[in-house]
Amino acid sequence: MTESSSTPGPHGLFVSFEGGDGAGKSTQARLLGDWLRSLGREVVLTREPGGTELGVELRSAVLHGDHVDARTEALIYATDRAHHVATVVRPALARGAVVVTDRYLDSSVAYQGSGRDLGADEVERLSLWAVDGLLPALTVLLDLDPVAGRARLTGEPDRLERAGDEFHRRTREAFLGRAAAEPGRWLVLDATRPVEELSLAIRERVEALVGTARSTAAGGAA
Repeated sequence: MTESSSTPGPHGLFVSFEGGDGAGKSTQARLLGDWLRSLGREVVLTREPGGTELGVELRSAVLHGDHVDARTEALIYATDRAHHVATVVRPALARGAVVVTDRYLDSSVAYQGSGRDLGADEVERLSLWAVDGLLPALTVLLDLDPVAGRARLTGEPDRLERAGDEFHRRTREAFLGRAAAEPGRWLVLDATRPVEELSLAIRERVEALVGTARSTAAGGAA
């Protein structure tokens, strides 16, 4: 059974950003964090993999280390996520912070489940077990053609970035399919839109969730 971070105690809010490489996730996560802080909210801006000291080591191993097979790759991501949620995400939500993460379990379902052909259902079950069912209240999908996304990248490509056109086509389709199946959790945006337009659209959706969290907090304090 899954749970949404709009409801667990006491009054935190959990937002994730998803999409292909080069879609602008890090930029939009940072802009959202800046805006939320201007409203007086505590914001924990993090990422997967690499949101903890252990995660940094796992990120290096899985993206830049020696070759690992697809199942090992999926298990490394699940390990990182379990530790990340237990040590960063849940404690922040418990004290009422807004957690904004660049990638979460939907990336594993898309990349390892569909991209690596391990099976989306199997990887989703593994990921949900790793986080004890925790899902974001909102997942923002910045949708971009993989060819256009790769053109935006700089530096040496990592293992996933080198995976090929068909792999990235499957992951994009997986993201879109998940968003279509669960529209209440997802906000799908065309990542070719100007940065400020995207930021405003995200703020509008998050603003309603922040208001809900505040109302819940007021009710709990009564």
